[in-house]
Amino acid sequence: MITLAPGLSYLDLDFLGVPRVIATAVLQHAGGVALIDPGPTSTLPRLKAELQRSGIGAGDLTALLLTHIHLDHAGACGTLVAENPRLRVYVHERGAPHMASPEKLIASATRLYGDQMDRLWGAFRPVPPSALVPLAGGERITAGGRTLDVAYTPGHASHHVSYFNEDAGIAFVGDTAGIRLAANGAVIAPTPPPDIDFELWRESLDRIGRWRPETLLVTHFGPWSPATAHLTALGDQIDALTRVGRTLLAREGTDEDREAWFVDEVRHDLRRRMPEAEARAYEVAGRFDLNWRGLARYLRRREVVSR
Repeated sequence: MITLAPGLSYLDLDFLGVPRVIATAVLQHAGGVALIDPGPTSTLPRLKAELQRSGIGAGDLTALLLTHIHLDHAGACGTLVAENPRLRVYVHERGAPHMASPEKLIASATRLYGDQMDRLWGAFRPVPPSALVPLAGGERITAGGRTLDVAYTPGHASHHVSYFNEDAGIAFVGDTAGIRLAANGAVIAPTPPPDIDFELWRESLDRIGRWRPETLLVTHFGPWSPATAHLTALGDQIDALTRVGRTLLAREGTDEDREAWFVDEVRHDLRRRMPEAEARAYEVAGRFDLNWRGLARYLRRREVVSR
């Protein structure tokens, strides 16, 4: 684990054997340990091993704080609660029903990932409703010995929240602050279907900015500062995606052609900026074909609404 502040650290889940793709934050206190985004069940052995190296067992966990319910962030929750029934899972109120009854969530993910579901994510066990703590945003909670402000931060997902610990100056922002895997790398907005909404996303970036955090802890991947520069870079990327998406949708051709062009361009751009291994890791963190599908869906729906 890598220490950010006393009692506050993060670890690398080594997703699919690729380093620096999924980070889990660890809030450690004598009264119990909280995890922010424990990751998928496929990385649970790695999570437990990393915690054990720091003297933390499954029975020491008291809270799981989710930024949102996508499988790469929340998939292990049900299994962890089954092992430790005193665990409480904090999640946005829109996501809570899907944690208790995940059939629709699993069906939606299966449409995207097909026969790769088990390899990528492993099992997704339901969380008993009694273990769920629904959040709306605006709360102040205590977990792992830290006081955290909660904000509703949709845009990437309609069930996304972020957490802020003022004492450490750290905001835990899930996917709302995008994907950034390397110090000299790009900040990319993950835009898979079905919930993308750039207007809400920009409002969420402003909301996080009003906390004035010194550091952003991004699930994909790790701490970044200065926070203002990172948020500005993501806002610029959202603007660029909007322009590119509109241009592509106005072209002649099929959706398959547009998707292929988009994926090739993103890959080429990343490989101009960084080594091959780092560029490949971005695609592990968020598939570019799914990013195009979510972007195209959002822009088409927005066009229909504006007519």
